[in-house]
Amino acid sequence: MEITTGHPELPSPSCGAFPKTSAAIFGALAFLPPGSLSTLCAADTPVTPAKLPTTNEEIRRAAANAPLQMLFRGRTADDLAAWQREFSAKLRERIGPHEPPGKWQARTLSQVELPDHTREELLLESEGTPSLPLYVLRPKGAAGKRLPIVLCLHGHGESGHDAVAGVDDTPELQREIRQFNYDYGRQLAREGYLAVIPCFTPFGRRLDARPPAKTSDPCAVAFVRLMFLGRTLLGENLRDAKWALDYATTRPDARADRIGCVGLSYGGRMTMVVSALDPRVRVAVISGALNVFQERIQGAGYSCGAQVIPGLLEFGDTPEIGSLIAPRPAIWEAGRQDALMVPGWLEKAAGRLQAAYAAAGQPENFQVHRFEGGHVWNGETAIPLLARVLKEP
Repeated sequence: MEITTGHPELPSPSCGAFPKTSAAIFGALAFLPPGSLSTLCAADTPVTPAKLPTTNEEIRRAAANAPLQMLFRGRTADDLAAWQREFSAKLRERIGPHEPPGKWQARTLSQVELPDHTREELLLESEGTPSLPLYVLRPKGAAGKRLPIVLCLHGHGESGHDAVAGVDDTPELQREIRQFNYDYGRQLAREGYLAVIPCFTPFGRRLDARPPAKTSDPCAVAFVRLMFLGRTLLGENLRDAKWALDYATTRPDARADRIGCVGLSYGGRMTMVVSALDPRVRVAVISGALNVFQERIQGAGYSCGAQVIPGLLEFGDTPEIGSLIAPRPAIWEAGRQDALMVPGWLEKAAGRLQAAYAAAGQPENFQVHRFEGGHVWNGETAIPLLARVLKEP
């Protein structure tokens, strides 16, 4: 028997064949417990860990398979009414506290006389509720008349409600108005409406005095902090929109039975929510907001904390919220060059909305206005609709 001396270089068991000179030594491997050899071999083999899905990949997968358990599937007006009661109750619950204060006072801060309208700046105040800045625009030549109300809601931006009210005393405001056709409050006052324009949180003069860091999103910060208090940012702004209407309907120059609501971008999103949950709104113009959160989560876009309704995709999405407006007239403006309006998703959303209006027996009250332009207020079909609903006897 050949016996090797010293310590020869031994091959790994995973290599397969062993040299003759080492046969006796490796013969001892036969006496190892079952499975030991494979363990030894595996330990010597480099293992490449499987690539884990990223957090965003996991979230996108979940969004693609969101339950949407309460989609409207009925066919009749009774089906729609029953579904609306159930869905609106769930929506209110998820939004959280959003009712305006019962007791409050309105304080006038300024009044500016302009060539064709008067602009009042007010502050609504109530103990225990953040004060609400507000503009009211009244057309000239309407003395002694009670005017239809249009609630005009602004989008994102540090200017808050200024540009929508036509305040244009800085180059920045002038640029915003030109870029987005953003002074629709002023435009509607010129059309003969009492334009009521609240300032949402956390925008305009409700921002901290010191500008936030470029990497800090005020909406995200406000949303997270409010959640600790059991409130949502969208609920805060819904409360303020309803509060603005409460104030407007007390004015002697206002028609409390003739109310419309309009808005662009986040203002469009809030127009949808306010009109869905406040039956005082008789007609809605929702601009730049015919998209769905299921798509927004899967895409590269970012929907800020001001739009978040916790758990929404468990039971529905924006078309279901918009379906609560039916059968009241609504125009959804969507620019053909608006990158936020995603082909395919837009048509699906419109189809779900159309189904609700068809069930209500008034399909003509739902319109999508596709115009040549980007993320801007248009008004071409909206202004005639507002006049038909709010001005005609």
